[in-house]
Amino acid sequence: MPAAIISGKDIARTIRDELNAQCAALAKEGLIPGLATVLVGDDPASRLYVGMKQRAAAEAGIHSRAETLPATTPESELLALIDELNADPAIHGILVQLPLPRHIDDSKVLLAIDPDKDVDGFHPVNVGRLATGDPEVLAPCTPRGVIEMLLRSGADPSGKHVVVVGRSNIVGKPMALLLLRKAAGGNATVTVAHSRTSDLGAVTRTADILVVAVGWPDTITRDMVKPGATVIDVGTNRVDDPEHPRGYRVVGDADFEGVREVAGAITPVPGGVGPMTIAMLLANTVEAAIRLRKAGR
Repeated sequence: MPAAIISGKDIARTIRDELNAQCAALAKEGLIPGLATVLVGDDPASRLYVGMKQRAAAEAGIHSRAETLPATTPESELLALIDELNADPAIHGILVQLPLPRHIDDSKVLLAIDPDKDVDGFHPVNVGRLATGDPEVLAPCTPRGVIEMLLRSGADPSGKHVVVVGRSNIVGKPMALLLLRKAAGGNATVTVAHSRTSDLGAVTRTADILVVAVGWPDTITRDMVKPGATVIDVGTNRVDDPEHPRGYRVVGDADFEGVREVAGAITPVPGGVGPMTIAMLLANTVEAAIRLRKAGR
């Protein structure tokens, strides 16, 4: 029997409905969560992503402030804007869309964001808090979204062997740390594999839950999956398809049709992890607003 489909689109919609109700209740208390997005340059994909985030924030009742700067913006000017947003009491979450132009140091910009307003979870302080198992940290949106998908689809990682394929700072590493935490969605036994792993299939076949985030189509084939395993495909890749109206298709890192014949459950691409990332950005913003109010900020 083909694997069950874990619809990130449906789960994200449920979460966003919950956030809508939460934001409405907070508004009655005089608190309107605020999210600032900063886009430097005119990269089409980045502009699309930022626009989606702004629309989602507005739908949830979150105040959205969009800052769009030309690609020639000096690093000092961007840092000054971040200082302004850090000091703005109406802004509780700050998201700087990456990548930045080459003349701007990404790490310096991320370091400048107030860790309490770092809704991307990329600030070194928050990375350290995640590594030490702090349950209150604002976790990176995509890994946090994967945890929510697992819990809400009945695939609790606790006590399971989870293999994470990919070691990026954005997905792979924080994913492993979340799975290891002594908290809901954690308590898993975690193996991290990557491009230099010898005999990748031998490792992935041991997984009760397989999370793939390598950015390369068809990395995981059906013979690399344990029968009945849950497969979370984080990848988003464009492959040429002359028969498609756009000339390409968007696929994940796993061979969906092949893996579906073996796995017990699988996420589609698109419609899987992607919608969860935006939902978790909104959730992080709301949580940041509540915490900052509690701290008198």
